[in-house]
Amino acid sequence: MKAQYLKDYHEGNSLEAYRFYGAHPEKEGIRFTVYAPNAQAIQVIGSFDDWSCKGHKMRKIDERGTWSIYIKGAKVHDAYKYRITQATGRVVDKMDPYAFYSELRPNTASVVEDLSWDRWSDEEWLANRNKGFDRPINIYEMHIGSWMKEEEEEFVNYRKIAKKLIRYVKQNHFTHIELMPLCEYPFDGSWGYQCSGYFSVTSRYGSCHDLMYLVNEAHKAGIGVIMDFVPVHFVKDDFSLSYFDGTALYEYPQAHDADSQWGTANFDLWKEEVRSFLMSAASFWIDVYHFDGLRMDAISNAIFWHGNKQLGVNEGALNFIKRMNFLLNERYQGKIMLIAEDSTDFPNVTKSTFDGGLGFDYKWDLGWMNDTLKYLKKDPVYRKWHHNNITFSMAYFYSERFLMEFSHDEVVHGKATIINKMWGTYEQKFAQARTLYLYMFTHPGKKLNFMGNELAHWREWDETKENDWFLLSYPAHDAFHQYFAKLGELYTSEPTLYANDYSWESFEWIDADNADKNLFSFIRKGEQNDYVVILNFSPNHYAHEVFGVLQKGMYTEILNTEWNRYGGTLDAPAQKCHAIRVSRNNKPFMIEVDVPAFGGVLLEVKK
Repeated sequence: MKAQYLKDYHEGNSLEAYRFYGAHPEKEGIRFTVYAPNAQAIQVIGSFDDWSCKGHKMRKIDERGTWSIYIKGAKVHDAYKYRITQATGRVVDKMDPYAFYSELRPNTASVVEDLSWDRWSDEEWLANRNKGFDRPINIYEMHIGSWMKEEEEEFVNYRKIAKKLIRYVKQNHFTHIELMPLCEYPFDGSWGYQCSGYFSVTSRYGSCHDLMYLVNEAHKAGIGVIMDFVPVHFVKDDFSLSYFDGTALYEYPQAHDADSQWGTANFDLWKEEVRSFLMSAASFWIDVYHFDGLRMDAISNAIFWHGNKQLGVNEGALNFIKRMNFLLNERYQGKIMLIAEDSTDFPNVTKSTFDGGLGFDYKWDLGWMNDTLKYLKKDPVYRKWHHNNITFSMAYFYSERFLMEFSHDEVVHGKATIINKMWGTYEQKFAQARTLYLYMFTHPGKKLNFMGNELAHWREWDETKENDWFLLSYPAHDAFHQYFAKLGELYTSEPTLYANDYSWESFEWIDADNADKNLFSFIRKGEQNDYVVILNFSPNHYAHEVFGVLQKGMYTEILNTEWNRYGGTLDAPAQKCHAIRVSRNNKPFMIEVDVPAFGGVLLEVKK
């Protein structure tokens, strides 16, 4: 078995390197194994012998650089490090790259952990989960440490927060939770995007079993859990992977390739052992913690050197991505979601690897996000000259399986929160934000929102503070929250809004060119019903506005963003519009609709 693990590892095909490398309980002690081909000598030091370093010299077990030792008396929960005499002769204490747990920062030792847990009860969920192409996917992205703080506690706990979080997610009709990176990391302010321990769940929020409990409870409640994974770069801290054995073992050997824009080191994705390391880490979170998918961070920095198209395609990194996605799909029978954060126009990101694609299931539509928010920042007087900011997304939408997102990146670093990006007065911002979200939830594609968006959060996200839950005591924010939950309910319960997202037949513009009025109208087409969506991004109320429709019948208003129950100004009954056989907008029928200023209208017609 050892020989097969090592063969797969060195050939860059391993998804299970963590079963061999790292610290594993054996009989009356612990087996420690590490890869450091250029080290002169390695000792295991730890709390099991009061860090005395006596008699725990590792030995090479193969000519390619794997070292191992069995230490009798070492036990689960012991802290340890590898004291490495590097290729240069320098002696440095390193964390275990395959450690399953670590000391709480600022301490940096690895901790022996037993990952066996006999309380899993999510077998039915695991058997029935899939990639969700024809299911609603409404993702709640969150930073677990700042969602809701525990009184007088520095950090929340995975287990303690589980019941409250899952109830909240269900009430707001989210289908998945996406957790910002939980691989161990040294600096709180990196939010987990500058990792040190790729197999080590961060100790900030509890134990390995506490996280397992949270995922299990989510699955029992019908909620999927996605992990934010960082396969491109890692921290340069001396205790971590950087120049692990005195050579560029995990990073590129040339500084201009290794040094990233974030002050971290880029993984050398051409090396087979690095590929096995990262693929095993990706598989680890799905296998051991039952995550339902991975959102891969900064994929554009893997596609192109340093994320810059002008520097050319990084072919080695592309081959790594294709191989990883192929092997993960093969291992987990195509049931887990693989999501790319990619800001490039590189083609076929979500195409199968069999057809020459990268093999992701979804790609964040950062173009849609940027164009939409850019449009809504503008004074309505000028919006008619930027009308295509809204219409352009449908020109390219079917080239990939896009996921519509307003993530954490949009509400930090002086960018303003979603509602505060809207042009106008306090009341106008709320009105436009409601219409924006009607647009988002009726636009084809799966959905993602960062925590606080559902509250119309006014303050930018700060990882040291919890959400401003007190906002719900203000009528405008409480009404917006109710409105957001209603949109989630509509989206997750109406197949017309999700079942054929990536089919040309599911969407049709009514009028994409009414720039002078800042009006947009389209149809979401389904088997049982059609939805007519009308969006007014002008401060003008349009009475008896005419729109072409595809079929006769009664069009009933399902939602109006200006109903007063959602914080608007309308206290009127739902509109009912009878289609007349008069051609408009190249459609055989027409309806007349009252469209409020900065408002949106959703109408349904049964087939």
